[in-house]
Amino acid sequence: MIKHESIETNIGLLIILSLLAMGIGGLVEIVPLFYINDTVEKVDGVRPYTPLELRGRDIYQREGCYLCHSQMVRPFRDEDLRYGHYSLAAESQYDHPFQWGSKRTGPDLARVGGKYSNEWHVQHLIAPRSVVPESIMPNYPWLAKNELRYADIAARMRALKRTGVPYSETPEEYEANVKKFGKEVADMLEINHAERNLIRQAEAGNYDGDPSRLTEMDALVAYLQMLGTLVDFSKYDEGYFAQFR
Repeated sequence: MIKHESIETNIGLLIILSLLAMGIGGLVEIVPLFYINDTVEKVDGVRPYTPLELRGRDIYQREGCYLCHSQMVRPFRDEDLRYGHYSLAAESQYDHPFQWGSKRTGPDLARVGGKYSNEWHVQHLIAPRSVVPESIMPNYPWLAKNELRYADIAARMRALKRTGVPYSETPEEYEANVKKFGKEVADMLEINHAERNLIRQAEAGNYDGDPSRLTEMDALVAYLQMLGTLVDFSKYDEGYFAQFR
């Protein structure tokens, strides 16, 4: 039996055993992947972000919201009771980068969409303790004051398209999106009409409560309000998603 001290003092033996351990660990993780057809669940409803939601997500990252809020409900009973159905890989397939996170100074936001009104989100972002007295979240009043910059939204979408997000620029890509997502969604995913679509959604939603201005608050609330709303879990049997694990 080799003593631990003998391994640590013999650099050659240490390297060989370390490589052996890493090789075995790598095989244990990699080999099973060749026997899994797909790790992304087949579900209806999941789509890329609209231009307005995309700008909201950019602001979410800029303000460091991900440092205190995760966006992944774990498959545990207590999380199911508090947040809802555990998160699916399909729900973050268009995220670059994903916002799963591992720290929860604040609650998980994976299914926050539709849980509160637009007015609640606006007030909570401006002065968190006015609606949640025990909150330690900072105030973000400038979101309601800063006008939303979106002149580069087409370029942002085009960059994500390079990573595989199915935004469309050609008639063929548009028709493919119509077939996959439906015409209403496909229209919102057109890069050529990105600015128009962004303004249209902001005016229709009036997310910040001020129809006279388009602010960063509009975009961020639009993003928050869609989180976790794309999949209708009532359409699937309880054991359906187990086949993708």
